[in-house]
Amino acid sequence: MRHVISALVINEPGVLANVANMFSARGFNIDSLVVGRTEDPALSRMTIVVNADDITLDQVRKQLAKLVPVVQVRDFKEEAYIERDLALLTVTVTPENRSQVIETTNLFRGRVVDVSRGSVMIELSGEEEKIEAFIDLMRDYGIKELARTGVIAMARGSQLRDPSSMSAGNTGGRRKRSIDAPAQAALPPS
Repeated sequence: MRHVISALVINEPGVLANVANMFSARGFNIDSLVVGRTEDPALSRMTIVVNADDITLDQVRKQLAKLVPVVQVRDFKEEAYIERDLALLTVTVTPENRSQVIETTNLFRGRVVDVSRGSVMIELSGEEEKIEAFIDLMRDYGIKELARTGVIAMARGSQLRDPSSMSAGNTGGRRKRSIDAPAQAALPPS
């Protein structure tokens, strides 16, 4: 079963390597891993997509929460959330099929961001299924180059947690961390 996990992590060198090593050491396969800045410069958000059963996913969440630089782990399994993927494609075109490629791009609510004599570059965002469907259609024309961001996800507005309501006694599962906290061994040596 496909699961989307969001981890709020301290923005410091080595965090991505620690998370990737944790997955690797335990034999978990990552379908998608995206890391990006948040509204707080001291924190980054990791969005991780894994295919796993519920028991394996529970292990992943627990192991992830044990890592020192991880502040909060959230599984979107039982929540309403929005997810997006971004793709840039360079597609081969001829004078005869250029309008078909542009029309298909418009139907998928994409944008043509670069044009040359023999190709167009298309920007498309949406759910993974939408991106995959578009890529399949563009294969008929010839994809010269393709780059994707991977999945990013956030809970819908009614489910957002107010960080100010998480006092030291009521952390709601969130561990309070500071950048200046002493380092601890996060994982046994592999």
